[in-house]
Amino acid sequence: MREGYEGTGPGAITPDGCAVEHYARLPVGTEPDVVSAAVPAGAHILELGSGVGRVTHALLERGFTVTAVDESPDMLERVRGARTICSPIEDLDLGETFDVVMLASFLVHTGDVEVRRGMLRTCARHVAKDGYVLIQREGEDYHTDLPRERVDPSGYTVRILSAVPVGDGVNSVRAEYVYPDVAWTQTFLSRPLTKEQFEEALSEAGLRVDRYLTEDRIWVRAVRAGE
Repeated sequence: MREGYEGTGPGAITPDGCAVEHYARLPVGTEPDVVSAAVPAGAHILELGSGVGRVTHALLERGFTVTAVDESPDMLERVRGARTICSPIEDLDLGETFDVVMLASFLVHTGDVEVRRGMLRTCARHVAKDGYVLIQREGEDYHTDLPRERVDPSGYTVRILSAVPVGDGVNSVRAEYVYPDVAWTQTFLSRPLTKEQFEEALSEAGLRVDRYLTEDRIWVRAVRAGE
């Protein structure tokens, strides 16, 4: 388990506190729509932090080729139809490039600055010269509009209970996922980033924003700096 991360509930728990069974139950959201609208049809996508393949499988169905990376073998066991690689994102160096590199699940907000730098360097290292990096950011009120609750149409409830400052601009966030028959919790470290701080982090890794893909600026398309 990574320091500052914890998960409770039945089944395997990943090093960052994610419950594998919870993610296996989640329906696919709008991510495939965002990706499809932002990248060329049939692109080869390097999906960093693929989990159980919730988005992976939807992208495969849309004709993309996907290489799925996750540090949890328990997650990757659930992925079907894609090449899978078990590795921490910040350590990945495949010696090849991809049309699209995707860093979703708010991973860019990891509390450890060096891990974030490593993740963004991995993105820059693996994106083709004329390719795209797609990044999912947290919403601007994610750490302040608390507690909050959302009931998903599929039947489960997600609650973000608290975001407690633990120093150096990092918050310890506690989330709860409740189904009619089971519940899981996750505690994780997250560093809020303003638009300016986010763009500075990209620049440090040799990337720049090409455009924000959604009105809330949660989804971003980046390219190599100078391209």
